[in-house]
Amino acid sequence: MMHYGVLALTFLSVNLDFFLMLVFLLKKYRLWQVLLGYLLGNLILLTASFFVGKALTLFLPEWLLGFLGVLPIWLAFHDDDDTADRAGGSPVINVLVTYLAVCAGCNLSIFLPVLVGESMVHFVMTLGFIGILTMLVVLIINQVAEIKAVQKQIAAHGERLMKICYVVIGLYVFWDSGLISHLIAFL
Repeated sequence: MMHYGVLALTFLSVNLDFFLMLVFLLKKYRLWQVLLGYLLGNLILLTASFFVGKALTLFLPEWLLGFLGVLPIWLAFHDDDDTADRAGGSPVINVLVTYLAVCAGCNLSIFLPVLVGESMVHFVMTLGFIGILTMLVVLIINQVAEIKAVQKQIAAHGERLMKICYVVIGLYVFWDSGLISHLIAFL
């Protein structure tokens, strides 16, 4: 069963680097355009992660898929400063494409191991939960976007906090998949 605390931590940590970009997008486009583009991007990446994970479970036992926890830990120590600057076209599509360009690799790497053992019912619940978190984040960022102190703190500490969250998520995947207990029993 999905743990909503881990899901929230996963969502926040994998999107932390994009939150600063949301500040800029909210200054450029209307609130609803940013919200819709960001929401679509999250739902697309969650759906891709879930179905890739389901395909893997057809061939591999869940405890072995626990090794996917290496992906978020690897991302914590790998710098990937992709940027996307989109001009023209629909604002919603611009936000969506920007989000996918900046966050697709990280989100797929992080959410795939977290969602790999979930049922379709839990996945639908996850989509709803992440959808609500997405909307809340955009609304909150819209409110604090003007506060200079917040922008300064994100710039100063956001990267380190994101890396810590990635490591915690990777360790959780090791534990939740049964990999740790399987390896201990093997030894």
